Amino acid sequence: MNQKELKELIEFLIDKDIAEFELERGDVKVRIKRGADGAMTVPDARYFATYPAPPAAEMPVASPAAAPPKEAAPVVEENLHMVRSPIVGTFYESPSPGSPPFAKPGDVIEVGQVLCIVEAMKLMNEIESDVAGELVKKLVANGQPIEYGQELFAIRPRK
Repeated sequence: MNQKELKELIEFLIDKDIAEFELERGDVKVRIKRGADGAMTVPDARYFATYPAPPAAEMPVASPAAAPPKEAAPVVEENLHMVRSPIVGTFYESPSPGSPPFAKPGDVIEVGQVLCIVEAMKLMNEIESDVAGELVKKLVANGQPIEYGQELFAIRPRK
């Protein structure tokens, strides 16, 4: 079910004043339930696709008066090497629960040194550093699901 079909379904349910609706088509399951105020609520968001945000040029601009106060932007260091995930999976910072992490900020890292494990389909994949230097920052939390190409570590390369 694509976004257009879903929108048409919701409009139909509003027009017919249907309070609750459930549809199963193959491995797609959609359940829509409207509250007393007429607002649509979706109890289980697992079944809906998410789409990336539009480019900044297409995004609406809020008036400065309505904008919340800005926090200080994090300092971005130049020349940091980012270690990215080669696969989708779950990030683990240590070889087993209770063990110390493979690497922590401030550690000196060598080429080929194991930085973490990414579990994918019950296989534990060691992620190694492809640059020598100092580990500046770990960018993901232990046990967090990660995507392909997601930045995991920032390393200041050795000169």
